Amino acid sequence: MMKAADLPDILPVFPLPGALLLPRSRLPLHLFEPRYLQMLEDTLKTQHRLIGMIQPCPSPSDGDRLHMIGCAGRVTQFSETEDGRYMITLTGISRFRVLSEVEGFAPYRRFNVKWDGFDRDLGRTEKDAGFDRAGFMRLLERYFSTQDLSTDWETLNEAEDELLINSLSMLLDLGAEDKQALLEAPSLSTRRETLVTLIEFAMRGGSREETLQ
Repeated sequence: MMKAADLPDILPVFPLPGALLLPRSRLPLHLFEPRYLQMLEDTLKTQHRLIGMIQPCPSPSDGDRLHMIGCAGRVTQFSETEDGRYMITLTGISRFRVLSEVEGFAPYRRFNVKWDGFDRDLGRTEKDAGFDRAGFMRLLERYFSTQDLSTDWETLNEAEDELLINSLSMLLDLGAEDKQALLEAPSLSTRRETLVTLIEFAMRGGSREETLQ
């Protein structure tokens, strides 16, 4: 298990809309752009092997703007295709807060970051004491039905609380801002509550008027 002292002050980041990585979860990625192939090569030379996943937050005045909070993942698997692309897996280690961009000659973006406030990310698997699993699964069945989705219900029912909530947060087709809200949730119970709200919102057709009533 990685310790706080092992976390670097400077982190390469991969801004990818809609891609969510959470602590103790795994995210498969397909790298093919030259700048990100270089980022992978450089990362594999480090002891920590960490890459920061972060959501772009473009504005009319700044198309390169990023959200202030992302999640760092350790490269735990990688394989090269015949045409030079890479399939990698990041295992979520800890969320981080962006401080400032590092200027330099790297083709990818790097940032000074801090890890304060995310101590629980480096700890044990989280529990959700208030989790009504039966009610949640009923809601999830209705949601999957309205979205015409299928899944392995047996596997979902057997998954531990954190694995279930985090996997759904990462995999469901939610907007980038929704994904960011799930990332920034301070605890597993808060993430579950946020996820339930987003699912209910989607089932009502995404009508904000209905949500406010």
